[in-house]
Amino acid sequence: MAREPDILIVTTDFIEGRPVRQHLGMVSAQAILGANVVLDLMSALRDFFGGRSKGYERVLARARAEALAALAEEAKKVGGNAVVGVDLDYHAIGPNGQMLMVAVNGSAVVL
Repeated sequence: MAREPDILIVTTDFIEGRPVRQHLGMVSAQAILGANVVLDLMSALRDFFGGRSKGYERVLARARAEALAALAEEAKKVGGNAVVGVDLDYHAIGPNGQMLMVAVNGSAVVL
């Protein structure tokens, strides 16, 4: 039997069958990861020849997982057991866009 996660994180404004008992306010988190020279070179080759960049996809997946874990921690700090209305934003930052950022925010609640 699967264990329910400590903090539920959803993009919807509610969780069916789990009424919100208390709103605790907005919580947010970010994860910023740098790409490396090898990923940049492989991406340039993929741009030229076509195809998906598995290296960048892995970096983005890691950044998303880290940002969502940090969001769960922020919700716990304010006494929440869920985050609803979550929005994820992806950005390339730095002088040449060599760093990838995932920013997440939502409303911490008690179900």
